[in-house]
Amino acid sequence: MKKSDWILVLAIFLAVCLSAGFLYGSRDRGYCVSIQIDGAEYGRYDLSADRVIEIGETNRLEIRDGKASMVHADCPDQLCVQMAPVSAVHELIVCMPNRVVVEVMEE
Repeated sequence: MKKSDWILVLAIFLAVCLSAGFLYGSRDRGYCVSIQIDGAEYGRYDLSADRVIEIGETNRLEIRDGKASMVHADCPDQLCVQMAPVSAVHELIVCMPNRVVVEVMEE
């Protein structure tokens, strides 16, 4: 390989690293979660306080270490329970059968 080829490879590598840094490093940490049932707000809960929230009779959300995760749902597919915990602004947990949406908010 020529010297110009190495410079091109290095430039592409740096561009990829910078892009990854902007995409994954710029996620703002949220301060609370907003829970909605069928489009109406059910409540807002601070992410800094560990707690378990019963969402109606169908779902249970757990807040621990600044992250929220659905730990129980009575729906058949259990996709919301299998989702990773959320903590960055605008991340969502959605339980479609029960019409529950949990969104991380800035304030």
